[in-house]
Amino acid sequence: MHRRSGLLAGLFLAGLALRPQIIGVGPLIPAIEDDLDVSHAVAGLLGTIPVLCMGVFALPAPRLGGRLGTRLAIALCLALIGTFGLARAAAPGAAGVILLTFGVGLGLGFAQALMPVAVKERFWARPVFATGIYVLGFNIGSALSSALAVPIADAAGSWRWSLVVFSAVTVALVPIWIWLTRGEPPHRRPEVTHLRLPWHSGTAWILVGIFGSMACVFYGLNNWLSDAYVERGWSEGKAGALLAVLNITALVTTFIIPWLADRMGSRRTYLAGSGAVATACVVGLAAAPSGAWVWAAGIGLCTGVMFPTVMTLPVDVGSRPSVVAGVAAMMLGVGYTIGAFAPTLLGAARDLTGTYTTTLWLIAGAGAILFGLSTAMSQKRIDSGVAGRT
Repeated sequence: MHRRSGLLAGLFLAGLALRPQIIGVGPLIPAIEDDLDVSHAVAGLLGTIPVLCMGVFALPAPRLGGRLGTRLAIALCLALIGTFGLARAAAPGAAGVILLTFGVGLGLGFAQALMPVAVKERFWARPVFATGIYVLGFNIGSALSSALAVPIADAAGSWRWSLVVFSAVTVALVPIWIWLTRGEPPHRRPEVTHLRLPWHSGTAWILVGIFGSMACVFYGLNNWLSDAYVERGWSEGKAGALLAVLNITALVTTFIIPWLADRMGSRRTYLAGSGAVATACVVGLAAAPSGAWVWAAGIGLCTGVMFPTVMTLPVDVGSRPSVVAGVAAMMLGVGYTIGAFAPTLLGAARDLTGTYTTTLWLIAGAGAILFGLSTAMSQKRIDSGVAGRT
């Protein structure tokens, strides 16, 4: 029990580091665009590259975990995120900032794909609860970085200092992770070294579609919502606070849903219900912008339902850690690759049309796809699982 508590605490703290380098950049984009003299589409690469890396590097992540053990592999990932984050903050020009973002994405991609494997190894009886612990870390990291990014930049005189703070905290988490998980064996499941992705499984492809459309909504909003309301006349600080509301309110349901979902209700009910409400709220942002605070809070509450539920699905459908690793790698790898293009494409849509209203309507379309795919995730389909191949 003591070792499990240490691992839970470690997963929570590691989760804190997996969002600020993406979410914390969103409120800073107007300042970054002005300082580096780049277009909306180019600035969108700061959101696209990490998410794309989270897709690409999710595929080989279980092999790394099988070779090093999830404990050492996650420690290495945190070190990569922090080190490249500090280097990116110091890069003098746009090219350097964009290039070093790939290094940040490398650590993010490997780390997130290893989380479900750690859950399957140690918390197979309470997967939603354990998943909810590290997703809570994701959401707190998102909330703090979106709320503090602009105040730190204003106080220090540059957007770069916000990235320095986020990266330094990540570096500090490396020894804390190692200490908290010191009782964990370094090579828990070598079988995942021979990873097989379930390309043949219709269920796995539904998970890919759900995750990909969810990523389009989440990263599209976190990248451009602040800018959209600056365009509508809000100050950068106020627009950043709107994004913070979206991420902070997610904490409420992130606390409740992991406890509740293991006891009552179906995965489809949670996913389809939250997907429908989130889509309606994005429509509200596009069509009734004066209700921004309500719409942002509604989206945040739904995010706190969707993300831990979706991250639990590979654990639900996989019969053993190697299968879970394959499903998670495919869901995250292909899903994040789909979602990765949202920030840049949505920024390009703004450049082409001259308004972020178009961007918000496109995000609402992604939400509608998320809802439709979620309705297909019946309990029968989940119980049928995804067969592993040997």
